[in-house]
Amino acid sequence: MFLMHLGETVWESYGQESVLQPIWDYMRLHHSDTLRSPLFPVILSVSSYFVLCLPYLLCDLVGEKWPAVHRYKIQPCKLPTASMIRRCIGITLRNHIFLVFPAAVAQWAWRPPVPLPEKAPMLLELVGGVVGNLLLFDLQYFIWHLLHHKVRWLYVTFHAIHHEFSAPFVLATQCIGGWELVTVGFWTTLNPILLRCHILTAWAFMVAHVYVSVEDHCGYDFPWSSSRLIPFAIYGGPSKHDVHHQKPNTNFAPHFSHWDKMFGTHADFSFVKWKKRSS
Repeated sequence: MFLMHLGETVWESYGQESVLQPIWDYMRLHHSDTLRSPLFPVILSVSSYFVLCLPYLLCDLVGEKWPAVHRYKIQPCKLPTASMIRRCIGITLRNHIFLVFPAAVAQWAWRPPVPLPEKAPMLLELVGGVVGNLLLFDLQYFIWHLLHHKVRWLYVTFHAIHHEFSAPFVLATQCIGGWELVTVGFWTTLNPILLRCHILTAWAFMVAHVYVSVEDHCGYDFPWSSSRLIPFAIYGGPSKHDVHHQKPNTNFAPHFSHWDKMFGTHADFSFVKWKKRSS
């Protein structure tokens, strides 16, 4: 009886208040001005990107001197050169200076501060919202990506810059044209609104999306890669996207595998293994 009563009490308290409520209360009460600023999502996204890039960039810089890590390199004979790193950094900085920063300033000047709800989202609500946003973005980018490979003018004009590297490395994640950056940013901002997500869920999605995008381009297939942790081969991960850079008419979906399998554009990871043996 005691255990039943305890279970009922825990369930009732969970139904009334989210386990995230204490964290949300602290954030809302102590950092309200920062969180309500239209600049905050931009700062969160940009800072997350550079922080998450650093470990993978270190792996590439150390290279074969770190055998325990280098053995997980998908294309071990193709490490980024200094000129490749400089080019990616230059393009990323150009995009942020001329596109991201002006957009952030415009938001700050024209958009009112964001209201913060008193209630935090339920944990399952937050997780479900993040997954839902990733699935919606996966469909949107699959269509965009497919069109920009099938229509030559779109590919040459907007997307070819991202395919300068047949062996992806982490800084190639945002080595993209301005049109692609604007489109991705638009969906990342719009999708949580369409799904009516709590603002904390929207921020969690932004960080999660940055992480999986960085991981897709990192060039390493570690044991803790998302594709290895998520069962039933429903998630692509770095190996799948590495194949896309070697074989550009395959694997158009950015994260999951179902759209490519449905439309016949899925390429198996064995292609990567074949490239390794032939190196």
